[in-house]
Amino acid sequence: MTHPASRLLPFALFLIAACSISTWAAAGNLSVQVLDKEGRPAPDAVVVVVPAAKTGTPRNPLPAQVTIYQEKMRFVPAVSVVAVGAKAQFVNNDPWEHHVRGSAAGAAQFNAGAGEGFELRLDGKPEGKPAKTADATFTKAGAVLLGCHIHGSMRGHVYVSESPWAVLTNADGVAQLEQLPEGAAQIKVWHADQLIDIAPQAYTVTASPGTLTLQLSVVPRRRRI
Repeated sequence: MTHPASRLLPFALFLIAACSISTWAAAGNLSVQVLDKEGRPAPDAVVVVVPAAKTGTPRNPLPAQVTIYQEKMRFVPAVSVVAVGAKAQFVNNDPWEHHVRGSAAGAAQFNAGAGEGFELRLDGKPEGKPAKTADATFTKAGAVLLGCHIHGSMRGHVYVSESPWAVLTNADGVAQLEQLPEGAAQIKVWHADQLIDIAPQAYTVTASPGTLTLQLSVVPRRRRI
């Protein structure tokens, strides 16, 4: 005699498989090409997708912790993309002191209130000894400008995204976003040299891979090597 539970097993497996297929089918991929004002690829731009449907998760979640080095009077990497609440560890590999500051970037810097942002003093790295470190936490969404009170030429950025779908463009100016919820979405692009943010663009995510081209209104300054 067959136990009733054994007859239910194939049906249960079918439901699990159906749910898995449904979840997979409800996600789409998008490739975004970002160009500068002159039509050339713009690396290190941040592409953010804000889906109307608050479901699903990206294939590669935003980091909750990053390391930003000070080397040869530069911030490395020059641009980091993190989630709200993420922590950054600053590591001074230079032999001289840095007084790192973080403040609102772009047009937002002109509306920042007194006391906003952070300041970190890091002594220079003694020869043959570990580098000095300090931590900062990013609790507010938006772009953060990194600088140094001592060395005015130092400049870096951290983009803090509320949406988990935020990607930095590569050397070809392309950002690949995967497992986006199907349906209406807003596409935003941010670049460190774009003082005024570009208006978000409406987009509909489908199961078929999509492509989109967005253009900055500036030509990014050449990065110091």
